[in-house]
Amino acid sequence: MHKDNAFTAALSLILSGDAALGEIVRLSLAVTLTALLVSAIVGLPLGAALALARFPGRSFLVVAFNALMGLPPVVAGLMVYLMLSRSGPLGWIGILFTPSAMIVAQSLLITPIIVSLTRQVVEDLWSEYEEQLRSLGSTRLQAIPTLLWDGRFSLITTILAGFGRASAEVGAILIIGGNIAGYTRTMTTAIALETSKGDLALALGLGIILLTITLLLNAVAYATGRIAQKVAG
Repeated sequence: MHKDNAFTAALSLILSGDAALGEIVRLSLAVTLTALLVSAIVGLPLGAALALARFPGRSFLVVAFNALMGLPPVVAGLMVYLMLSRSGPLGWIGILFTPSAMIVAQSLLITPIIVSLTRQVVEDLWSEYEEQLRSLGSTRLQAIPTLLWDGRFSLITTILAGFGRASAEVGAILIIGGNIAGYTRTMTTAIALETSKGDLALALGLGIILLTITLLLNAVAYATGRIAQKVAG
């Protein structure tokens, strides 16, 4: 298919509400948002605790989480695959090649990002408000809810960074999900598959939607940063 025709066909698929395209987008968002929710629930308090608590091995954990921010997706996928395969320790759960397994893999990728960025935000806030909080009788760990709330605008950007990481991921999803049509096929895996098949219309349609989501996320992150500056000012 000619590139111009493919682009026109892609726009037609989007505007007509193509069922196959819509199902892929729906599954992608469902998996990514669920993984993001899990990672936020775990990562925000863990990152805050890591910022304020003092215990043996803390420095090692800080370095480890920072390193895991760059964890290659295929390595994450392989780790989850070995855990969830029939011969693995969690094989009895039976969720390999399902959306649930994809959520696990994406959570593994997102959580270190949220933990590390949250730790930095909370550390900076503690340095700024330590004397005030201590004068109110607050200990380091008791200050966690206050600092998380005060840093909410910066933390929204942190969460959006996690979403961006997950939404653009291909390798782990291919290994864990199997790219099964109508069941585990996401935008990124579908783009890779349809491009290799020569179906540029669907690949371009999904690419346009993914790019639009990315642009919206950056717009939200920018607006959040501006609001945070005005509040701080």
